[in-house]
Amino acid sequence: MTYHPYFIHGEERASRWLITCDHAANTVPPDLGGTLGLSDADMSRHIAFDPGAAGVTRALADALRAPAILSNFSRLVIDPNRGEDDPTLLMRLYDGSVIPANRHANAAEKERRLNAYHRPYHAALERLAARRNDTVIVAVHSFTKQLRARPSRPWHVGILHACDRRLSDPLITELEAQPDLVVGRNEPYPGHLPGDAIDRHALHHGRLNTLIELRNDLIETDAAQAAWGARLAPMLKAALAQTTE
Repeated sequence: MTYHPYFIHGEERASRWLITCDHAANTVPPDLGGTLGLSDADMSRHIAFDPGAAGVTRALADALRAPAILSNFSRLVIDPNRGEDDPTLLMRLYDGSVIPANRHANAAEKERRLNAYHRPYHAALERLAARRNDTVIVAVHSFTKQLRARPSRPWHVGILHACDRRLSDPLITELEAQPDLVVGRNEPYPGHLPGDAIDRHALHHGRLNTLIELRNDLIETDAAQAAWGARLAPMLKAALAQTTE
């Protein structure tokens, strides 16, 4: 099968919703030898991708009858949720693990990876977003309950946003009404990096947007991912109905 740096799910759908999953896969492309020199255990960790996020993305897209775009390369290959000049675009050390294949990656190799993986993903994302004038972008991510040698994170879900809170504010209200959820605003980390995917495809175009972070131990199974997709869809619809554009 020919390698492709992204997948599009439901491309024929005409919905204004567009679901994105920047860290969908832990794939290392064939032209990198299929490995970054890390153990299988490390490649299954959150350092390589967002576990469970791809399944939630597809389930949410199905529930909203919306298209979704999912990356098909590990964030350790090159991070699609970073701007091209971000110093963390190509990581050499992450949460205690050295990435052997990145230790000596030079500017030419970074440019090659941008052209092979990062730029095609973003070109496809922008093409999908530009199909309508009223596109709403929902980015799906997951986070680990605890980083090495760091405190446990209490949130079940975090909603990340920058200056544009039009969709995130009512979505947080919807989530906080759920008695079983601990909800964070810009947790477990701040919601904006200059040049990141939301900045590039939503903020710079005035598109409604939000970024959903789910704790990855809550979405380990196909059933849990499907359940979260089905659960989030009506809350997103309710939040959108409350926005002023």
